Amino acid sequence: MMAPLGILQVLEKTGFATGSVVQMFEGAVGLARLGHRVTVVTRPDAGMARRCREAGLDWVGLPLRHELDVASMRRLARVARVCHADLVHAHKGVAHSVALGATHLGAHFALVANRGVSFPIGALAAFKYRSRRVSFVVTVCEAIRQIVIASARLRPERVRVVYAGVNTGRFDPDCTSPQRIRDEFALPSSARVVGHVGMRDWKGWKELLQAFPTVRASHPDAHLLLVACTSERQRAGVLELAAELGLAGAVTATLAREDMPDVLAACDVVVDPSWAGTGITGTIREAMALGKPVVATAVAGNPELVEDGAVGLLVPPRDSATLAAAISRLLRDGELALRLGSAARRRIQERFSTAVRVSHLEALYREALAKRTGARP
Repeated sequence: MMAPLGILQVLEKTGFATGSVVQMFEGAVGLARLGHRVTVVTRPDAGMARRCREAGLDWVGLPLRHELDVASMRRLARVARVCHADLVHAHKGVAHSVALGATHLGAHFALVANRGVSFPIGALAAFKYRSRRVSFVVTVCEAIRQIVIASARLRPERVRVVYAGVNTGRFDPDCTSPQRIRDEFALPSSARVVGHVGMRDWKGWKELLQAFPTVRASHPDAHLLLVACTSERQRAGVLELAAELGLAGAVTATLAREDMPDVLAACDVVVDPSWAGTGITGTIREAMALGKPVVATAVAGNPELVEDGAVGLLVPPRDSATLAAAISRLLRDGELALRLGSAARRRIQERFSTAVRVSHLEALYREALAKRTGARP
């Protein structure tokens, strides 16, 4: 057997309603189960510390204030030495900069940097991606890989795709309580619930709201569930806009939640109308794992996950009419919805599960170490 690795998973964020946090944490758990020595490094947070303790992971809290946080660089260098870290996986911009700084302060480890959004890398940020101290840049889809290569001017072999994964045990349709969510939001049993998660503008929630009167025209029992409002103020604004569109009582908006298996299980159709920024939308992966029919815009990596007509439906971005037609089609054609949902769950199990992701990460880490030492992986 190959020797276990000392791995630091570094991320400034801590909220489990954030996809990057979930991916980092579940990857850390999976790697630890393979026998590796894994330490999670985040900003100080009691919830993260508790989660790591319960999962049997070591955890260290660092300030990680900003990309020029020299104090955190020094402390991360010390953590790497104490933990005998072979490799650091940095999951966001601050983590990337601090880890890179630690290597300039005497820390010796292979460095892997993550990129999960499809925005081009700016000229200043490109320097840290081009650093020779970064063994590989990991992207969550091929579409982002191409953007990173072009915008950061990196050699293609330095940028690898490792698809984000879904915990298929947690997102198991037989282990959810959809009725609890319907009861919480007082949704009638006859309601056909269309769900969407993510309330930043580029997530497309306004376009979805504009499409919904057309959906309701042919499906009066359709109800829209919008999850992850950033504040109560935004939630109130969403409901006000819904009323202006004639959707009063047909829309529920809520803040971010951590019970997403139950939330998505309560939906009849799950939608991602994003028009920018996305990699492969985590909500769509999770809904597919639950066997739900999905509609997603054909942006960034979504077409790599959703094969149109085989495991879901793809629509053009910012096209409310086509979006409404696709949602209505799935609400109308139960046989199609069932077929797509079943095929979607199989696709997740075969290619986009957490277990598959962890296996690919382990192989990449060993390659990064071999590259750094000149040994064979």
